[in-house]
Amino acid sequence: MENVLSLKCLICGKIYSPEEVTYVCPDHGNEGILDVHYDYDLIRRRISKEDLLHSDDLTIWRYKPMLPVEPDTPTTPLAVGWTPLYKAPKLAAGLGLKKVWVKDEGCQPTGSFKDRASAVALVKGREKRAEVITTASTGNAAAALSGLCASIQQPNVIFVPESAPEAKIAQLLVFGSIVFLIKGTYSDAFELCLQASKEYGWYNRNTGYNPYMTEGKKTAAYEICEQLGWRAPDRIFVSVGDGCIIGGLHKGLKDLFSLGWIDKMPKLMGIQAQGSDYMYQAWKNGENILTKPAIHPHTIADSISAGLPRDRIKALAAVNETDGAFIRVTDKEILAAIPALARGIGVFAEPAAAAAYAGLALAANRGLVFATEEVVVLSTGNGLKDIASAMKSVDVGGVRPYLVAPNLDDLKQMISSLKIDRNEVFMQSNTSHSSPK
Repeated sequence: MENVLSLKCLICGKIYSPEEVTYVCPDHGNEGILDVHYDYDLIRRRISKEDLLHSDDLTIWRYKPMLPVEPDTPTTPLAVGWTPLYKAPKLAAGLGLKKVWVKDEGCQPTGSFKDRASAVALVKGREKRAEVITTASTGNAAAALSGLCASIQQPNVIFVPESAPEAKIAQLLVFGSIVFLIKGTYSDAFELCLQASKEYGWYNRNTGYNPYMTEGKKTAAYEICEQLGWRAPDRIFVSVGDGCIIGGLHKGLKDLFSLGWIDKMPKLMGIQAQGSDYMYQAWKNGENILTKPAIHPHTIADSISAGLPRDRIKALAAVNETDGAFIRVTDKEILAAIPALARGIGVFAEPAAAAAYAGLALAANRGLVFATEEVVVLSTGNGLKDIASAMKSVDVGGVRPYLVAPNLDDLKQMISSLKIDRNEVFMQSNTSHSSPK
């Protein structure tokens, strides 16, 4: 890793070479999260915006000279990254904004943003010649690791709370992972995963522990700016649980700014569920996140349910250093955002992903976003991962299917009873509000 200068502890500032430590600063137990520091002069000599213009690699590996991996280490066969960035004029108009874009991470191979970090985890695992890779997750990170490991027949062990949605557990089993359902919370699964990886020598993918996971997640920031013609947006809205995604976006933006590829830093807007609002509380009240105790999370958005965010140092810095904000939304607002996002641009989001749009709608209603600003909403996971919540979201709006016999007369009678014109029957989605209320 010639492009990596050092690893810096975010608590005490101690500097390590990449060969000295694998995960965290040993002076702080499991909390000494490290930040990867790069040789930007070397990176400038190895890659440029013009090089990318001619690249036909539409995965995160188009940015390989900017990532902490050896140039000759094999990557994964699945196409991770380069997810679409959709312009959403209907959503923008409904919120009174000029430009809104939605980046759909549900198009990743396993249906979530977490494929980015898992792809880097597999490459780092190969560099370490790891026999087994492990992670703890509420579901998406586990599915990402599981699917990518299956693509190269890499043995892996997964720890998830038994409360994880069935669809996410199904992914793990289909991909052939060894799965341990933990009788407890995500924090319990995380701690057991740490203990097991130390006991058995497994390579640990856990975010907020493995410093290289941030580096996989930062590639979304690269893509957003490149897809906008190297024009940084004014704000990026993203849901926050463990804090690892918003921390990754911040790192990617800092890279681009240091390289001179963008001329400003977007404001990062972290959206939390009201029942899992550790970061919102700490930011709002000016609390010390190194001493603030864990909370008891409860939210329908399982992917951002975190009692003690593991990447809280990076998450807080992401908001504070970009003059952004944390915003708190209710589960009702999250559920309302699922069909609003789907009908506004055709992106089907799971609750945690829809929370980002719920946060934008709330910010727009409160005048926290200027009408002239260019805004990106990061939708982090596919709605098929949590069908139960999707059904709740349409139930809240009073939308239901209509049961008819297989004949035209019965259909006509139903349409007549609904008092809607035959030309409008397929336009029901337009009767819904474009933003959650």
